[in-house]
Amino acid sequence: MAEIHTGATLTPTKLELLEGWMGGQRWYAAKGRRPVLRRLAAWRLDDPAGEVGVETLLVADEAGDETVVYQVPLTYRGEPLASADHALVGVLEHSVLGRRWVYDAPHDPVYAAQLLELVQGRVSAVSSSATDAPEGSVAGAPQPSWGSAVRVRSSRVLTGEQSNTSVILDTSDDAGRHVPLIVKVFRMLSPGENPDVVLQGALVDAGSRRVPALVGAVTGAWPHPGPEGDHEATGHLAFAQEFLPGVEDAWRVALRAAEDGTDFTGPARDLGAATAEVHRVLAGALGTTPTRPEQADAILAAMRGRVDAAVVEVPDLASARPAVEAVFEAAAAAPWPDLQRIHGDYHLGQVLHSPERGWVLLDFEGEPLRPLAERSLPDQWARDVAGMLRSFDYVGGTREQAVGLSARDWVTATQQAFLDGYAAEAGADPRRLGALLAAFEIDKAMYEVVYEARNRPAWVGIPLGAVRRLTAQAPSPTSQGDRS
Repeated sequence: MAEIHTGATLTPTKLELLEGWMGGQRWYAAKGRRPVLRRLAAWRLDDPAGEVGVETLLVADEAGDETVVYQVPLTYRGEPLASADHALVGVLEHSVLGRRWVYDAPHDPVYAAQLLELVQGRVSAVSSSATDAPEGSVAGAPQPSWGSAVRVRSSRVLTGEQSNTSVILDTSDDAGRHVPLIVKVFRMLSPGENPDVVLQGALVDAGSRRVPALVGAVTGAWPHPGPEGDHEATGHLAFAQEFLPGVEDAWRVALRAAEDGTDFTGPARDLGAATAEVHRVLAGALGTTPTRPEQADAILAAMRGRVDAAVVEVPDLASARPAVEAVFEAAAAAPWPDLQRIHGDYHLGQVLHSPERGWVLLDFEGEPLRPLAERSLPDQWARDVAGMLRSFDYVGGTREQAVGLSARDWVTATQQAFLDGYAAEAGADPRRLGALLAAFEIDKAMYEVVYEARNRPAWVGIPLGAVRRLTAQAPSPTSQGDRS
């Protein structure tokens, strides 16, 4: 184990170093603001070679109105890490060890290798404050369905993520077989289990191949800030799963089909069946509960809140309010299916197409902007169905933006095929939900209106067009009409 120099001084301090660096990271939520950090907890992993310090800090950012907790893994080196200038947090002077180069740890191969060892339960976390002391607040949680021990040969950070950091691991098992994995490090922490781990774990342990196999996770405890001071919290810090190299996400596959004018009803039907299969397995593994009237009212109230937000961004949308409210009122009068765990942020970008396994679903974390406690609650499976219908509409809208020609026939045929596949697998046709399904589609479109108005104003016509079509249909609670 690494020796902890408890009396050493650091210039600058670790928190000072982080405050000058975190504000520029993609996963830092308060863009344009300098962090004001308070240390909550820390733990270490040992480098088998004894050369690199590996430490994870949990810090509270108190710069804004609401305190946010971040997980920041760091590595400390006595020499610069080759080809890692982009991951350099800064340089500090250690009164005992001298100059130390500090790196964002997911970019450091030593951290990547030891984190996977922790996930598999083959090493333990150690204290950041005492030499040779274990850290009992952090532990690896191997997945029961994962059968082989693997070791890292190389690693690279996946670019483009916003709220987390994922590392692609090239690993091998004891027989020398190549096993590609991906480990996700959660950056913003909230108390409670992460649905990405819980839902995928439930699916793989039930034998589903519609999600990547899960290696395991890292759980931790920390003092979490609250209105009455810090309180003990627990949750997931990271998890590792199978990585499927060389496959495309469904968005790219569908967009290429739309651009080429290729019929996509077959793949859409298969995706509908895969979606229903995942919903069925989740219901069996994690249970269902009847939807109480007050729960339905709360869901509809949240929908009305998103309408309000959309009207603020696009005032012309106010004219659609009466028609939207009519759909919501019809949804309130409709029978509601049981509540169950769902994907929660379902669209074509969350699905991969594997030549061997067909459609594979990813990222069960739910909408990143919603609190973790909300994302962990049972919900209506119609929300996932509506999300995918909206995603098909976006494929068509993207094609229309590019060439100026209507893609409505392609969208309608693809949506109907998706619903056909879902109905055949589930034994229940989502179209029989009528106004309830339309309400979830409108709700997603309102979310899209806000996003586009703030980020891509030229694209706001795609969700606005969907609102017009959905309200014009004015479905009854048991309507079987076309959806487009």
